[in-house]
Order: sequence, then structure tokens, then C-alpha cells
Amino acid sequence: MPLPSPEPGTVSWKSSQDEKPGLSAFGGVFTPSILTILGVIMYLRFGWVLGHVGLINTLIIVTLSTSITFFTGLSISAIATDQVVRAGGAYYMISRSLGIETGGAVGIPLFFAQALSVALYTLGFAESVVRIFPNLNLTMVAFIVTILVTLLALKSAEIAIKAQYFIMAAIVVSLICLALGQPIGSASALDLAATPVEEPGSVGFWAVLAVFFPAVTGIMSGVNMSGDLKDPSKAIPVGTLAAIGVGYVIYMVIPLFLSQQADSATLIADPLIMRRIAIWGDSILLGVWGATLSSAIGSILGAPRVLQALARDGVLPKSLRWLGKGSGPQDEPRLGTLFSLGVALAAVSIGDLNLIAPVLTMFFLTTYMVLNVAAGIEGFLQSPSFRPTFKVPWIFSLLGAVGCISIMFLINAIATVVAALIVLGIYLWLERREIEGTWGDIRQGIWLSLIRTGLFRIKGPLDSKNWRPHLLVFSGAPTKRWHLLDMANALTHQRGLFTVASVLPEGSRDVGRQESMEMTLQDYLEKRGIQAFVRLVTASDPFQGMKQLIEAYGIGPLLPNTVLLGDTENPQGRDRFSQLVAQCHKAKRNVVILRSSPEQFTLVRRRPARFRRIDVWWGGLQANGGLMLILAYLLRTSWDWRGAEICLKLVVPDQAAAASAEENLMGLTASLRIGAVPQVIVANGRSFDEILLISSQTADLVLIGLATPGSVDDFSEYYTKLQHRITDLPNTLLVMASEELSFSEVLQKD
Repeated sequence: MPLPSPEPGTVSWKSSQDEKPGLSAFGGVFTPSILTILGVIMYLRFGWVLGHVGLINTLIIVTLSTSITFFTGLSISAIATDQVVRAGGAYYMISRSLGIETGGAVGIPLFFAQALSVALYTLGFAESVVRIFPNLNLTMVAFIVTILVTLLALKSAEIAIKAQYFIMAAIVVSLICLALGQPIGSASALDLAATPVEEPGSVGFWAVLAVFFPAVTGIMSGVNMSGDLKDPSKAIPVGTLAAIGVGYVIYMVIPLFLSQQADSATLIADPLIMRRIAIWGDSILLGVWGATLSSAIGSILGAPRVLQALARDGVLPKSLRWLGKGSGPQDEPRLGTLFSLGVALAAVSIGDLNLIAPVLTMFFLTTYMVLNVAAGIEGFLQSPSFRPTFKVPWIFSLLGAVGCISIMFLINAIATVVAALIVLGIYLWLERREIEGTWGDIRQGIWLSLIRTGLFRIKGPLDSKNWRPHLLVFSGAPTKRWHLLDMANALTHQRGLFTVASVLPEGSRDVGRQESMEMTLQDYLEKRGIQAFVRLVTASDPFQGMKQLIEAYGIGPLLPNTVLLGDTENPQGRDRFSQLVAQCHKAKRNVVILRSSPEQFTLVRRRPARFRRIDVWWGGLQANGGLMLILAYLLRTSWDWRGAEICLKLVVPDQAAAASAEENLMGLTASLRIGAVPQVIVANGRSFDEILLISSQTADLVLIGLATPGSVDDFSEYYTKLQHRITDLPNTLLVMASEELSFSEVLQKD
């Protein structure tokens, strides 16, 4: 349907798009980022940092912290210039790259980090106010300021951003006054009495870094405003990297001034030491108040937008979905802002900057690490869909991720493990909820890359040490022959590969409907706890389609090595069935034929596994014997058949042969360590068919070797006679070993 033409006097469709409202790189990214960077830590804790670790170590801390932020900024820039970044900032980027589970696992802690940041900054503001007006209550001041900042954010994000321009001017003035300041003496006796003084160096390097690191986490303030930006793909890289660069220069210069103006004890004793140094002391107060308030504004703007994105993607529980609602033409998350206010006020009640700052450090480092991992994987895989205009070598992103995790462990290993457990717990919770995103992510690309590498590393046929059955199961309609899938699942232990295959009549389905059927069947299997691939093909007749799959299904060296079939009851199709078995043998595919019925197999499953018995009729370790024992062992160690007894049965003609046969069989079972119980049966003139029927009548499953097509004159006639011989037996597996593999070596480790 064509778009309607604009009416005379109205703005054209194109121009309205070009004039999309929103914040610029300077107003929406650089301003909130730099004002959060130049915040409470700079004014109230920079002297403390310098006093404890000295000038050189302070510069190292600044460089180390900023380098991690810089690498993360590069990763953010790469992701932002590859995809449309909407509301949610870092959460949005991660969920669209690594999947909704990973995005949610990081996004929820990120929201709390942003909400706690509000408390950090308002407590900083309150601390500076109480220094000037000691009669005021610190917690009460922080409560009031937190509420006022929230009200400003509720009024309008644009108004809050404009207010930050005035705050930026105040910070610039304060920094100029600090640069023009004069040296001061040591802390006075009054100062020392009023404030408990820590000894210089009493706090370690990494603990100091933990307190300082939130000073460089301001880049999240700009990224979290992504939904309010006019052009996020341009604004985020420019604004973020500019803020990181400007912040680094300022943070490297300030310690040089402070180290010249005061000694270590004074720097530690007085959080407002900059006020005493600056040429106009009250300018520092303006800077502190402006920086703390602007940082608080940035955080109270960012946190609810992350929360809104989490709610809209269905990450939050249903009871909290209302947090995804927006208000006004700018879709502002006012309900989320009120929720964030509640979290911030709870944190304000703690009232300790030094306690909150390390917690934020862990949350932000976790977010940074995952952002770096996302960009690094995208760059490494070089998927055609990943085409950022801001290209970053994947090794830089890897360095950023390694730096984040290293710093986390060095700061506090226990807190790092706790943070990892929280993220993992949220991830597993989201995975169990099976939330499906409407977007693609790079997880499939990761697996494809690993699979490709693995396939090319598999050279030649698999050796006996690593053999396990990879099954191609011809189930027809799986719901009608579910016992075949139960058997396949028990044999593979969810370790080997397992494909459910069916042949559809030619022309009955088009390609689209066939793919839809495959997806439906795949979902059905997953809901029943079956991990299997599904393959549907069309053919003129079922046997032709099965033959095609046997010959062509697989990739590289990874081919099904065993074909599982249900027995045929149709006399007219027995010749074709026998030809199919011969085709499997010719293609070197082992054949396992399950002769049973869904009803009969269901009765067996209802019995406790420890009371079940698997009879293996023994004809020697070579040929079919080795494969039968392996299959019996796999069944016995599966969940459904665990603890079942394996009875290894051998028929001898007379009593004279029984003693030596029993000794050999006992030695064999002891060396194989599969828990089989040997049983030697003396024929005494009875036929094998009679012995078979009497001995295995009470078994739950019987394994019998199947002759190879080349060893009998007429395989179809042989198979017909075999069917008559085993008609009255319980569930039966007919086994033919066809691979060029010595199954005795799989069992024996000589």
C-alpha cells in the first residue's frame, strides 16, 4: 500500500524523519557522561586516594581504571554503530548480541547499580553540605535531595539535561579556581579531632582502586539515554570517547596539583580539602554540589530506562511488567523512575559512601566485561551481519574483558564470586522461563564457529576410545512410535547425536510447510525432554526416502553410525525392508531393529528399573557380540534402565563343554566391567529356538545378533524366518555391526 502524499502546507514524510526530535551527542551523551565522571569521587575522595597510595600509584590507578573504560568505550562504539540502539543502553546492546538471557542477567544488576548510584551521589552531596552546616542530619539531607532530583527527572529528561549545562559551567569554574589555589599546612588539631584520621597507606592499592573506579563509570549515563538520542549510532561513540578522554586528562592533572598543595595526612583527613586549596573556596562547593546533583540526575534518568527495557522484553516477572509503560510524547518511564527512587532511598539509609562505592564497582565491571565480550565475539566471528562503521580490533575488546575480570578478582575475590553467582542465577532463571526474543543474536554464530573448528579437527574415522552411537531413527509419525524415541534416548544418554527422520509422500507438502512441520516436531520433542534433530524428506515411496537419508545425511566426518528401525509387520514390504537393511550394511551403518509395540514398551517402562532384565544372546566378542554388549551397557546406565540386570547367555551342546565355557564367560564379564551376569545353558538335545523362548520369556529386553546380508543366500528369506522364531519373545533388539571398527576394543582397554 503506497504511503499517503503530504497535504499542502504540511511537512513532507522525508523531512519529518530527518528532523526527528532527540538529544545530540553533546547534550545526550557527552554532558551526562563527563558530569558523572567528574563527580563526587573526584571532589570528596580524590585527596583520600592520593593520601593513601601516593602520586605515582594514583596516576597508575587513574590510567588503569580509564584504560578499562576506554576499551569498553571502543566496544560500545563498535556495537552502537552496527545496530540501532534503543532504550535500555548497555542492556539493549548485550541482549541483542548475546541473547536475552545474558542481557537480562547483566541488565538487572545494571539497573540496581544505576539506582544505587543515585544514593552514592546524593550522599556525597549531603556529606559536603553537612561539612558546612554540621547541625544538619546527613541522611535526611540525602533523602530530600534524592526526592528533588527524582522530581526533576519526572518533569522532563530534556529539562534535566539543560540543567546540566549550568552545572558543567560551575565545575569548570571550580577546576580553574583549584588550579590557581595555594598550598596549605598540615591538618589542624581541630580537624583531626573532628574527623577520625586514617594512617597514610593503611588502605591497600586495590581497595583504593575499588573506591575510585566508580569515578570513571560515567559512560553508562550517556549510553543509558540511547532511547532519547536523535542518532544513537553517531552520538554514542563520539560522546562516550570524548568524555573518557577529557575525564582522563583532568584526572591525571588534579593529583599533580593536590600533591603539591597538601601532605598525605591532610588529604586523608579532610574530604573537602579542595575547598581549602582553591583560590575561591566556595567554587569547590558549587562544583561538588553541581557534580553530585548532575551525576544523580544522570543515574536517575538512566536506571528507569534500563528497567523499562527489561520490562518490555519480558525479562521482569509479570507482576512488574507495568514498569515498561511510558508517558508523554517522549515515552518517559515515570513509573520506573518512582521504582528507582524507592531503591535509591533504601540505599541512602545506609549512609556510607565507602560501603556503596565498591558494590557499584562490581556491578559496573560486570557490565563492562560482558559488553567487551559481546563486541569481541562479534569482531572475531566476522559475521556478514556485523558491519560497524566504527571498527575495533577484537583483541582490544578481549583486553577490556580480561582487564575487567582481573580487576574484579584483585579488588575482592569473594565479592567477584558472589557477583558471578548472582549473574549466573539470573541467567538460569531466565533460561528456564524460555523467553524468546524477536531478534537474532550471536550465540548461533559462536556455536557454528566452534562446530566448524571441531569438524575440521576430526580427521579420519573415529577411534574406538571415543565411539558412541550416533543414531538415525526412522520413526514415521513419532507420536505413534514413541517407543523408538525412548530407546534412542536411552542409548545416546544425551551425549551422542540423535536424529528423528520421517519420509513424507512426494508433493504432499511444500518446502515452507515442511520446515514448519520440522519446527513443530522439534518443539514437541523438547517439551518431552528429548534432545534430537529432526529431518523430514519427501520421496516417491518411504524406502526410497530412507535410502536417500542413509546415503546423504550428515556433514563431513560427522555421520550417523547407527540406524534404528522399527520392525516391519507388512509381508508385502518385507523385501524392501530387507533391501534397506542391506543398504545400511553396505554404507557401513550399524543396524538396530526394535521389535516391540508402544503398548508393550510402555508396560516395561512402568516397572522399576532395578527389577528389569536385559538378555544378551552371546555368539562371541567379535562381530555383533561387542556391539550388543555396548548397547546393553548403555541401556543399563541410562536413566530409564539404570540398575537393570544384564544376563549374558551362551548355549553349549553338553555338560562337558559347560565348565570351560562358564569359566571363560566369567573371566570375560569380569574384565569388561559392565556388570553382566554370565549364564551358560546346556542344550541337551533341545533346539536353540526352544531354549531362546523358554529362557528369555520373562526378560524385559532381548538382544540377538543379526546375520549380515552377505553371509546368507537370501537375506529376505532369512529375515522372514527370524521373525517367526522371535514372534513370542518380549521386546527384542536385532543388532547388526557394520562399521569398520573393532567393538571389542571399545569394551577392552588392553
